[in-house]
Amino acid sequence: MQLGSIEAGGTKFVCAIGNEDYRVQDKVRIPTTTPEETLQRTIAYFKQFPDVKAIAISSFGPIELRHNSPKYGYITDTPKQGWANTDFVGRLKRDLPVPMYWTTDVNGSAYGEYIMSTLFNEQIKSLVYFTIGTGVGAGAIVDGHFIGSLGHPEMGHVRLKRHPDDLNFPGICPFHGDCLEGLVSGPTFEARVGKPGKDVPLTDHVWDIMAYYVAQAALQETLMLRPDKIVFGGGVVSEGFLVKVRAEFAKLLNGYVSVGKLTDYIVMPAVKDNGSATMGDFALALNEYKK
Repeated sequence: MQLGSIEAGGTKFVCAIGNEDYRVQDKVRIPTTTPEETLQRTIAYFKQFPDVKAIAISSFGPIELRHNSPKYGYITDTPKQGWANTDFVGRLKRDLPVPMYWTTDVNGSAYGEYIMSTLFNEQIKSLVYFTIGTGVGAGAIVDGHFIGSLGHPEMGHVRLKRHPDDLNFPGICPFHGDCLEGLVSGPTFEARVGKPGKDVPLTDHVWDIMAYYVAQAALQETLMLRPDKIVFGGGVVSEGFLVKVRAEFAKLLNGYVSVGKLTDYIVMPAVKDNGSATMGDFALALNEYKK
């Protein structure tokens, strides 16, 4: 059986064909330009595979997930130029009449990590997946179900206690200034030190400041959701950075609750090459087909 995945990002769409074992059979990257051009190229790609039984879409947002909303399937009030109020699912369904599952990019990644954990018999019942890149977002799964019914979580916009060495930085979020995204997303490096994060060595104190904020986010989700695992992906994240995050987390948690070994609790994605969303999409598409 062939299944489809669309990982819709603000920079590129990653479209893929896979099977019931969640293995990629074909994949293409499409630049994110205008909605009409990008969605038309996406449709053209999937039309090459007439045997596709279902497609799952994990998209940048905010998006409308409520099936009873007239804007279900839309990208809503996104800051991505030209994409606000785009009927994503409706446009695809006009040309691709197959079952479609619609969720956020981070939910897709979270589900991929959840599926990977079950494949390796980790006995994971819940996890939180954060992506830290151009923006910050997170998805959460408990017993195979996503958290959020009124809408999807916006964990990237939680408020934090400021680092004492970072009090003068206003943050870059256009909505909240110094929320989590405004303090740790990739573009904050340019705003703080005038160069991209990839050019800033891990010995620079700015990484300690970032780790302090990311550890607070991990602490919040630990105390609110008590997940089995917290996964951090995205271009800002590396294993070296997570060493700093774990150290800050341990100080903040101060032994209040047990989370096991931090090297098993706060981790990099198990699916390599940013493939978590694609694997998750294949699994979600299969679930949708079986309904």
